[in-house]
Amino acid sequence: MAKKEIVAYSQQTFENIKHVDENGTEFWYARELQKALEYTEYGKFLPVIEKAIEACRKTGFDEGNHFAHVSEMVRIGSGAERKMDSYKLSRYACYLIVMNGDPRKEVIALGQTYFAVKTRQKEISDAATQLSEDEKRLAIRDEVTVRNKFLASSAKAAGVETPVDYAVFQNRGYQGLYNGLGMKDIHKRKGLKKNEQILDHMGATELAANLFRITQTDDKLRRENIKGKELANETHFAVGKKVRQTIAELGGTMPENLPTPEISAKKLKKERAKSIEKK
Repeated sequence: MAKKEIVAYSQQTFENIKHVDENGTEFWYARELQKALEYTEYGKFLPVIEKAIEACRKTGFDEGNHFAHVSEMVRIGSGAERKMDSYKLSRYACYLIVMNGDPRKEVIALGQTYFAVKTRQKEISDAATQLSEDEKRLAIRDEVTVRNKFLASSAKAAGVETPVDYAVFQNRGYQGLYNGLGMKDIHKRKGLKKNEQILDHMGATELAANLFRITQTDDKLRRENIKGKELANETHFAVGKKVRQTIAELGGTMPENLPTPEISAKKLKKERAKSIEKK
């Protein structure tokens, strides 16, 4: 099966196991997601769910709104069905699960693309408040910070050693994702001041696309044991370009065309910290 066909097949798989409740809210069952992500046993899938729940707690979300204990009807060997413990998962829960899944599985990478890109399009309803968008921005921004550290480590192992080398390496990733636009171009396009970071001025969808670029480049550099800064640079560019292609295939908006939030993630984080202190 060709790569494009695999991506299309995977996207359809996640859509096929999607459910909609009486309120019109989309959700997935854990045991069905387990099979879609090619985990042979639910017991081996549970640790991934537990990591995702912990990540949910750390971002300040109510885990009960995203990971609800339920009984799921499961077909057994005889063809009959019986109830088994499971979870009713929100799209955000599925996103956290694939981000904590086995990176060696190709379907995990495809799941990361699917849930990261589609979260904003499918999960936020007309009744969603600006606060919920801000919370998502902060959650993904924090994840980007952590994952960028992993990427820096794998890039250094590949031969990207000096600060200048790393700046070039990062720029190539952005150029792949933003159709040739580098960091300075994106900075200018967003109308930012010299000391402002572009990642702090991205909405949740744009951050999610960049998070996927970062995690998949890190994984590819390590998995393929890529050596040499030129090859590392081109790998980052190619991954960024592939993420862009996937966004196009999903019918999403290109990152450079997404709106720039009025308030930076840095300022949001400070306001949130002050709010917590007052409680």
